[in-house]
Amino acid sequence: MSTLRNRVQLIGHLGADPEVKTIESGAKLAHIRLATTENYRTQSGEWKEETTWHNVVAWENLAERMQLNLQKGSYVMIEGKLVNRSYTDASGQKKYISEVRAMSMIKLDKKISNNASPEAAGILQTADDDSLPF
Repeated sequence: MSTLRNRVQLIGHLGADPEVKTIESGAKLAHIRLATTENYRTQSGEWKEETTWHNVVAWENLAERMQLNLQKGSYVMIEGKLVNRSYTDASGQKKYISEVRAMSMIKLDKKISNNASPEAAGILQTADDDSLPF
């Protein structure tokens, strides 16, 4: 018997600083907006870029890590699951929302110290075309 899974992996940039609050129970909750970008070629051969915005929530320790380590523009990988929920707004209307409930996060930004070589910072150096033997 196969196992069905609800798993989401997103790699993108934060559109704003994380919004972190403590709810009535004392638990920490973080909300982030994450932009992912897809590039594709149209039938006419033109390259297009399409950005999709994702609502991401995180609880407790992960919410704290987001608050401490992320800010607008951070490049990050989020893994979690897709959650659909509903709520009633202030005017009494029922609203529906889909969001990713984050289970893990890896910050992908590279920090380069003043003394570090590009190789130590994980930046690949390429040779100049003039120095190639062919």
